[in-house]
Amino acid sequence: MRSHPDDAVTEMLIRWQKGDRVALEQVVGLVYKELRRIARARLRGERANHTLETAALVNEAYLRLVQLDSMRFQSRTHFLAIASRVMRQVLVDHARRRRAGKRGDDGGQITVGELPDARATLNVDLLALDRALDDLAVLDAQQVRIIELRFFAGLTIDEAAGTLGVSTATVERDWAMAKAWLYKRLSA
Repeated sequence: MRSHPDDAVTEMLIRWQKGDRVALEQVVGLVYKELRRIARARLRGERANHTLETAALVNEAYLRLVQLDSMRFQSRTHFLAIASRVMRQVLVDHARRRRAGKRGDDGGQITVGELPDARATLNVDLLALDRALDDLAVLDAQQVRIIELRFFAGLTIDEAAGTLGVSTATVERDWAMAKAWLYKRLSA
């Protein structure tokens, strides 16, 4: 019987967490296409002249992931969710540096309308989105994780539910509420 690719990734994640530094490189090799897909999705909402490219974003995320010694990854989807969160932070840090260097820079735009099933389109500053997600985390951290998993990591409702260990109905409800909250907050 052939093992599932997710099992191989999970096994390598466990090896990495036990100190096998080569295992992380093997994990990245197995999920590299998915990491590039996540990076492209992240960059799609950025301004046209953004200086980071897909490969650079994946590489920067990789460098930060290697430093997460205390992180315990449970599965391939959990790893991708964390990688997506790290990519978000890379972009926010990049926008902050750019804004600090150029007054009046927009810091990067993202379209809330790109959230799947969104009813309205709203272009917002990436830093404003990051602040809004931080504020939402105070109210409901799970809704922020769902936004990260669905929008930033591109997971399905079922995959997000599996990663969080909740029902699909819970993810659907929290997803709708989080999108509505973000739209209201960012359009104010």
